Amino acid sequence: MEIAQEMDRRDLGWNTVRADLTMILTDRQGEISTRQIRFFGREGTEDGDQSLLVFDQPLDVKDTQFLSLSHKQGDDDQWLYLPALKRVKRIAAANKGGAFMGSEFSYEDMGAPEIEKYTYKYLGEESYQTRPSFVIERYPKDEHSLYSRQVAWIDKELYIPWKVEYYNRRGEHLKTLFYRKYKKYLDKYWRPGEMEMVNHRSGKATKLIWTNYRFQDPVVGDDLFTPQKLGQTAS
Repeated sequence: MEIAQEMDRRDLGWNTVRADLTMILTDRQGEISTRQIRFFGREGTEDGDQSLLVFDQPLDVKDTQFLSLSHKQGDDDQWLYLPALKRVKRIAAANKGGAFMGSEFSYEDMGAPEIEKYTYKYLGEESYQTRPSFVIERYPKDEHSLYSRQVAWIDKELYIPWKVEYYNRRGEHLKTLFYRKYKKYLDKYWRPGEMEMVNHRSGKATKLIWTNYRFQDPVVGDDLFTPQKLGQTAS
């Protein structure tokens, strides 16, 4: 818990952020498909963080929007706007283990990992690719969670994650998320340039390439993060 709290403390104050995102889907045969996305995020103060994803390419997913309002207590609120149907679909808590837009990330993974969502166990210290790291285990409190536990490698100096292993309800190692190519912004906030979720059961993987981070951008206003605004074009 202390390690998780220190991670959170060091990342306070970024307020809002926008970024460009490339999602690369790789199937078991190695076939690749790519999606272009705009990301908008707002830091929670009294409650959890908020995020909006707007899909721009390819044409079959263009204008799809995903809104996630994380909560420190209880289920996150999530909605998906489907342009072909011109309607907003609310993601039920029981369905958050489903694949997000055909990727290896679940809807649950797309929510912010608020400290209060887990209980913790300290496993020890270990080097991860030459970086001294804490190894912690966290257990989701949500009864609808896809996972029984997660094991995370946290950099001892920077308090940023390098790797998270996800175990399903049967205790099997389901997926691993790798964080790479970190950069420091505003002389304080570390953000990955690449995240890759590898599914050990299906043989598939999804890579997220983050570029053009812009913090405290006035475009990212409060009104972006409301389900009533879904379907309207975010600039």
